[in-house]
Amino acid sequence: MNLPLRLQVAALALSLMTLGAFAVDVPVNSVPVQTYRGVQPGQPVDKLIWQGGIVMTSPDATFGGLSGITYTGSGHQLVMASDEGNFVSGHLIYDEAGQPLGLGGVTISPIRNSKGAELPRKFAKDAEAIETIKRDGVAAAIRVGFENLTRIADFDLVNGMPEGAAREVAIPQWLEDLRTNRSLESICIAPPASPVAGSTLLLTEGMRVGDAYAGFMLGQADRGDLSISRTEGLNPTDCAFLPNGDLLVLERGTSFLSFVMQVRHIAAAEVKPGNLMRGEVVLTGSGGDIDNMEGIAVHPGPDGKSRITIISDDNFNDWERSLLLEFSLAE
Repeated sequence: MNLPLRLQVAALALSLMTLGAFAVDVPVNSVPVQTYRGVQPGQPVDKLIWQGGIVMTSPDATFGGLSGITYTGSGHQLVMASDEGNFVSGHLIYDEAGQPLGLGGVTISPIRNSKGAELPRKFAKDAEAIETIKRDGVAAAIRVGFENLTRIADFDLVNGMPEGAAREVAIPQWLEDLRTNRSLESICIAPPASPVAGSTLLLTEGMRVGDAYAGFMLGQADRGDLSISRTEGLNPTDCAFLPNGDLLVLERGTSFLSFVMQVRHIAAAEVKPGNLMRGEVVLTGSGGDIDNMEGIAVHPGPDGKSRITIISDDNFNDWERSLLLEFSLAE
């Protein structure tokens, strides 16, 4: 039976949309990073332990702009959000000593809107944060935060990889109204051990509340404004919860034509609506040891202990790098 022309066109469009949803395999070359601020893997730096890193490059022009990272499955499976509107999925590979060796099985797929179509323009594509939603301890979906066209959307996970149309998540009006590239920058979801378990913490990069940066807690019982104290010259770029409910906040800035960063450790009891979070600095970096560090995630390392992964956004520039650094907590 022949379909009417309009139905044929609709079927073709749906077919093309489905074809476009398939992830594209991308080769990624990795060069290990042995030292950080002059120390070797396994040695302390500030209040953490340096565990190694990699510099990632690819001949594929779509690889880059890595602004957020989350772990979604076994075998150190991860998904990174690119600020050009792509999901970058793969597995972090370790050597026998437990140091990062490379990124394997890398695929890139477009982030889609609520209708299942690719995001139409840069203003809508600017993904800056990504987090895994777990149900009964199993990764079930991912949550992505965008700046410029400020919003949050959830996506299905299939075999640890994002798939399908966006499901938009309601956010406070004041945050939605921030139509700039300094709006929503950080998303992290509190683990079961946290006093605000299951709630999503949102932090802005440039929205000031007095001498602090504005944030918001999305939750059922735990819902409302909060803030994080400001460090001169630095802005929050991502956050990640530790298994015990404590919070890590990554902050980044520039100084003397190079990047600087720090990581703050905030006690679980400080993370609640109405509070001004402060914490203590547990890691600093500058110059050639780092780059434009924008994403942070916590996951079990090769030895089963928590690893802290920090990634950089190269902005698709030749003078910046896609850098992945790993640390662990000092025992």
